[in-house]
Amino acid sequence: CKNKKESVVPNEIKEIVTETKLSQIDLGCYTFYDGKSNINLEIKENKTVIKGTLNYALSEKDKNTGTITGSLKDGILLANYTFQSEGIESTRQVAFKVEENKLMEGYGDMSDDGTTFKDISKLNFNFQMPLTKTDCIQN
Repeated sequence: CKNKKESVVPNEIKEIVTETKLSQIDLGCYTFYDGKSNINLEIKENKTVIKGTLNYALSEKDKNTGTITGSLKDGILLANYTFQSEGIESTRQVAFKVEENKLMEGYGDMSDDGTTFKDISKLNFNFQMPLTKTDCIQN
């Protein structure tokens, strides 16, 4: 019999790094501007709850300024938007699809009182007015 020596290769140890970031949306500002209409969204907190400010100045429409509070699920930011328009405070649901450094606003049938979407799975996203990640302008 021959003594056969097998070389033993130690098991490779692989380090697995997991991200603790819960959302796929970066802090900072996202803007759409086409010379007539302007939408600004600033994400100020993106932990379990996403918070920020959202302002609309759409051509031939009333200006809205307010805050959002929501969450990100399956690449969709769904938030309550509390805003002022012509001196009246209102709240309605908003949705944005997150794709890389862009956000596309979602539209769909609203509840009878106009404050929430009837069916989130049936939202249509506006790719004609993407909000693009930009530097925040300090006022």
